[in-house]
Amino acid sequence: MQLTGTQFTDTTAKVGNDLATFPDFPAEIRAPAGSRAGVSGFQIHFSSHDIYTPGDAPSVLVAMNPAALITNYEDLQPGGIILVNTGAFTAADLKKAELDVNPLTDGTLKGFRVIEEDINQRTTEALADLGLGKKDVLRCKNFYTLGMVYWLYSRPMEPTLEWLQKKFAKKPELIEANSRALKAGYNHGELLRLFQGRYEVPKVEDAPKGHYRNIMGNEAVAIGLVAGAKLANLKPFLGSYPITPATDILQHMALLKNYDVITCQMEDEIAGICTAIGASFAGRLGMTTTSGPGLALKTEAAGLAAITELPLVIVNVQRGGPSTGLPTKVEQSDLLQSMFGRNGDCPIPVVACATPSDAFDCAVEACRIATEYMTPVILLSDNYIANGTEPWKLPVMDELKPFPMTFATDPEGFSPYTRDEKLARNWAKPGTPGFEHRIGGLEKDAVTGNVSYVPENHQVMTETREAKVMGIRESIPTPPLNGEATGDLLVVAWGSTFGATRAAVERLQKEGVKATHLHMRHLWPLPHGLLEIFKGFKRIIVPEMNRGQLAWVLQSRYPEVRFESYDKVKGKPFQARELKAHFETILEEMS
Repeated sequence: MQLTGTQFTDTTAKVGNDLATFPDFPAEIRAPAGSRAGVSGFQIHFSSHDIYTPGDAPSVLVAMNPAALITNYEDLQPGGIILVNTGAFTAADLKKAELDVNPLTDGTLKGFRVIEEDINQRTTEALADLGLGKKDVLRCKNFYTLGMVYWLYSRPMEPTLEWLQKKFAKKPELIEANSRALKAGYNHGELLRLFQGRYEVPKVEDAPKGHYRNIMGNEAVAIGLVAGAKLANLKPFLGSYPITPATDILQHMALLKNYDVITCQMEDEIAGICTAIGASFAGRLGMTTTSGPGLALKTEAAGLAAITELPLVIVNVQRGGPSTGLPTKVEQSDLLQSMFGRNGDCPIPVVACATPSDAFDCAVEACRIATEYMTPVILLSDNYIANGTEPWKLPVMDELKPFPMTFATDPEGFSPYTRDEKLARNWAKPGTPGFEHRIGGLEKDAVTGNVSYVPENHQVMTETREAKVMGIRESIPTPPLNGEATGDLLVVAWGSTFGATRAAVERLQKEGVKATHLHMRHLWPLPHGLLEIFKGFKRIIVPEMNRGQLAWVLQSRYPEVRFESYDKVKGKPFQARELKAHFETILEEMS
């Protein structure tokens, strides 16, 4: 289903529509086929205008078996179309899905337009003369279904047919089987008119001019990290250990050796971050990628990077927790861990992506902060962003503002803790004659860099490191408001809640409600100007896929303002309609 969804997405991008996707798949590598736990889904929302989410309620649901139907039908909009593969609704299939009765016959689907089609049989008939075994034939049923949906939404088949030629270049029998299944499904929609009509979705006409491509969040992070290192005039090094859902960043960066990228897959999370710190010590820009459980293992080494004041980018692609938690489901519950999860007073700046395409800009920003302020930086993404896709306007590298890093060049009176106006210390490559110095995990003298246990020195160094990190706010903007500067309701969001929050607020605005959306990219330190914004609204809501972590931070920093948390920890992202309903309830309370 992920492959089928990806093909529909790529074709839709080539047509010129704006789009957003939400892949949803099980954690088990081989979950029991036909079980509820094994359901793999792919949702896409596409349009002729800007969209922010993969859609609240799908207008069409394709259910290939009872488990897929029963776990997804409630998300469908009233009156929506359900295309059901009746060939997978045997008694055995119903039992796998833990169903005592067939939902096709017991009234469960009342209110929807149900199209029942034995796709298994149709696919078998289309491929009858190819001499393939039954298992291989049924593997083509997704392409048969894809052809039907291509017809419904007037999508061209040619991009997928070309992809099949490349994908199975060494297996011509599979090219023929899948191509024939795709065409048969398309013709089935054309001839039988099962859907009573077709949809035409024109391309976006008012998009900014430029070259676009479809991009996933993890790939955008990988490209952004490489671009950020280039803008800093440094060579990137990625030391990482594979972990869902961050592994793709390592895999993408491994393909970029022609950009002086070195990637190293280490034996564990601790080795991953330690090699990255070593790379920064040697003069590269060290990077490491992980998810929540891995960030916990990297904690001590993150403190080492902070006390040695070396640039380092730590990417945390969040997932449901704690512990192993929900590896393939979404959550944004690592915020407090990222802000405060280290021993000692050890502030580290935190930046969060909002969308797959925004992940590129945020990765570049993380590199800028790390190098300009000689500090580790945590870049927060999540599973929703990592595996989601959307169109991305390719940046022109010459138009991106560089922030070139320079190494110490004058050995006369050199000290590793000589600082610039941003309190960033000197950076000298080890082994350079005249620049011999000490750094490490033991506290250092504020001048010489020698190990120091002097109480007053530790006070100075602790305060200086904190002041350096808090000084980052001088280089970051106050977040812009989507809406009026004063009003009844302000919604403060961060991370992947961006799309649903913005859509919900804009729907309220169209109804004449004085609602405003503020989205935060920089989470620590907090930007200037927030208090002035907060004071302009009667109610402030903070929706998060955790139990209220940002709301807690904001309440502690701005005690004169009341922040109301709205949480969701179901492993699923917010929907704009549920946010809008909650906001309307609040507005009713105010009236």
